[in-house]
Amino acid sequence: MSQSPQDEGAINATTARNKLYALVKLVEEEGRTTVITKHKVRALLAPLDRFPAARKTDAFPAHVLSTAQRDFGDLVTLAAQGQPQVLLRNTTPVAVLLPADPSSDALSADRAAQPGAATAGGAVNSQGNQDRGSTPRRLATLGDAFGSVLTDGPAGGPTFGLPGLDAATGGLQRGKLTLVAARPSVGGSLLGLAAARKTALVDHAMVLYAASGPNRDDIFRRIISAETGGEYARLKQGRLTEHEQKVAHQLVQAGDLLMIDDGSDLTAEDIRETAPHMEGLAMVVVDRLQAAHSARLPLSGDRLPDASQVLATLARTLHVPVLAIVDSDDPALLGLLDADVTLTLSPTEDPAKVQVTVAERDFGTIGSAYLQPDLLHARFLDAEPATPSTGTAAGAAPDTVGSDTDRELADAALPFTSGAVQGLPAEATRLLAALRTALSEGRTKDLDDLREPLEALAGAGLQLPDHPAGRRLAAALHTYSTALSAAAASQSTAGAAPVHAAADSGQVRDDVAEDEQGDDGLKPGDEEDEPEGHVFPALKILKDAVGRSKMHPIPVIRAEDRDSGPWPLISEDMDGEPRWVHPDVTATRVPHIRANGKRVRRDQLDVPDSYGEGVLCLIDRNGSYPSACSAVPLAPNKLLHTGPLEAYDKAGAGIYLIDIPDWTRTDMPHPLGRIIDRPDDQGRVWVTTPHIKQLAKLVREGHLAAAPAIHDSWTGKANESLFKPFYEATRKARTELVQVGGDPYKAYKTRLSIALRLLWPKRAEQRSPFWRPDWRMSMVAEASVRHWSVAFRAVQQGHQLLALRNVDAAVFWSPDGTAPDTYRIGTGFGEVKAKFIQPGEIIPEGDD
Repeated sequence: MSQSPQDEGAINATTARNKLYALVKLVEEEGRTTVITKHKVRALLAPLDRFPAARKTDAFPAHVLSTAQRDFGDLVTLAAQGQPQVLLRNTTPVAVLLPADPSSDALSADRAAQPGAATAGGAVNSQGNQDRGSTPRRLATLGDAFGSVLTDGPAGGPTFGLPGLDAATGGLQRGKLTLVAARPSVGGSLLGLAAARKTALVDHAMVLYAASGPNRDDIFRRIISAETGGEYARLKQGRLTEHEQKVAHQLVQAGDLLMIDDGSDLTAEDIRETAPHMEGLAMVVVDRLQAAHSARLPLSGDRLPDASQVLATLARTLHVPVLAIVDSDDPALLGLLDADVTLTLSPTEDPAKVQVTVAERDFGTIGSAYLQPDLLHARFLDAEPATPSTGTAAGAAPDTVGSDTDRELADAALPFTSGAVQGLPAEATRLLAALRTALSEGRTKDLDDLREPLEALAGAGLQLPDHPAGRRLAAALHTYSTALSAAAASQSTAGAAPVHAAADSGQVRDDVAEDEQGDDGLKPGDEEDEPEGHVFPALKILKDAVGRSKMHPIPVIRAEDRDSGPWPLISEDMDGEPRWVHPDVTATRVPHIRANGKRVRRDQLDVPDSYGEGVLCLIDRNGSYPSACSAVPLAPNKLLHTGPLEAYDKAGAGIYLIDIPDWTRTDMPHPLGRIIDRPDDQGRVWVTTPHIKQLAKLVREGHLAAAPAIHDSWTGKANESLFKPFYEATRKARTELVQVGGDPYKAYKTRLSIALRLLWPKRAEQRSPFWRPDWRMSMVAEASVRHWSVAFRAVQQGHQLLALRNVDAAVFWSPDGTAPDTYRIGTGFGEVKAKFIQPGEIIPEGDD
């Protein structure tokens, strides 16, 4: 070495650990060398110029600074023994620990610079690397590299099949590890699937798809969904159309080029061992590397840096691209992974676009592209960056058929129908997606058929998210409703125009005009306490119930905290309300005029002749929401990030990211209701505690094979009595006021509804004494679970369920004109009213 270490100031290892970042900065800026002592051994913290071979990070042990600081004592010992340790900032070498003893037989500073002479393009033995034996290393000429560049371009290698992204990346490079970095629900896995589909199904080249998370069934369903445009959530339930079945058979016949390894305990070493045995292998996809630690998944947590090195070595050894998906865009994590190229997916202000930033290890950002998420169909579409244009916007509906109002509604709905933005009822999403399809494919008849259901939708006052996409859709719906008002009036006496449920949907048509989620019912002033003497001061009672809790609840999450942590993960779709009709039953939507003259659409159910004689028994459950308040499991205090869980712990409550459990029964809807209609790109959904408890019970009773895996969670200490005083006061008031009826009872119901909706006000200007989305959705989920459970008990006793909807409506087939005895008839909470009508009659509105 060029300078004796005795000339430098020495510090002990503990002090150096505490000052490591400052010492490294001195190394970088001033070239300063520091002697580090640990007991009787010494090492040098030195600039890279003292040991040029350290710039090649795969030649010696390398550690990012945070890890090096944690293990600093051990690294000093290893360096003193003659094993240089390279320190990295992200993936860039910045300093090196070397032995301080000049007589050490460690590597000399010029060790890597002393190869034997050889002609260009020939073989050479490394003089200082005798432990490698005499195997010669191959050196390449510029001519060799020139030939590779000409033959290894995008035209000869795998691509994503998305022109904009392929242009930005230059395709997937052979011999390189490419990371796709995206937060959960952004769609990172779908890029891996896109590359696999393009390579195997279009280019007819071999792909190894290593699935650590999704299983082979998930992957096959996603491919069918992406190839056919079928809804992924429906395919998960095993309901395929004839066309989808045909495509599935074609994929099976051509699918021997896409080999899936979804074995348990999949490791990077397993992938490394399998890949060399696949003849003609063109690409390896690893789906996925999980940022959060999971004992069940080797490719997770702090094992990812080592796994990435294995995958990077595999790419270089086999000279194939390795594409790995990581479910995080955290720069600190990405800096630990040995990626040559990183594609980072980031949501934009336009929910219908995701930006992909392309960065190379040595050059930083080299390009970007925009994609249009179509999560409903498990795929991405190409999208151009939003720029002013006089023509049709990217992704806009063409103007060959339909009116300007039609096209604006379809374009405004695109963020929702594509799955990029959530917040619409399933039926509204289906109708708006059908409108876009009819416009894009020029189906005039389909447009005509959609007029009436879209008219009802537009006039229903849907509650939409308060962001640009939500406001644009609200304005488009209002314009659509206004434009059709005159035509609707002229057709009001034209008779029924049935709209039948799709044969494979299994969903009751959502009467959005009366859906409790359609309008939060809150107006300025609702957040104020009721005046003295009010017949039922619901808000005061609810505030008092929360305030009296010994758990010191946090009723309002600070505004500055609402855009991070668990809060953006919570949505109205987590209510679990069913929208279900039995597959044997025909559900028809027909126009209906209320007593107040308002035009709505109501259900009409027809049963097959095989059911024999009987009537429809309509069940209307009383006070579902306040009844659920008697024992709703929730966390009164903070929700902390508890990550993946081995099993549900009843001591906690919050939200959980789970796989959708298989439900094969056709006589009952899925126990998660409409939650299953909005899975993320991994086929997972967020649920609240009531549904986790429900699934655990179904497993115990043998109705589910196994509890779903919990991939992530935000939880706090559970409590089921927070709202119980409110429940008791509400029940007592109902008992008295239901007999009185009239205005007092209406005032009671109004203030009750307002108090519960104020748990999660949607408008920023609404100054509610609460802002706890988890409380609100846990309460609604508890009502949904109770509604489903009572219906399930009736089915187990042999009753035939025809339809189940919301948290209070059920329809049974009754041969003898009686209600199932699992229900208690009465006016109290948890009790029901029962009505009987003939098949084919319009189902009347419920009354509470």
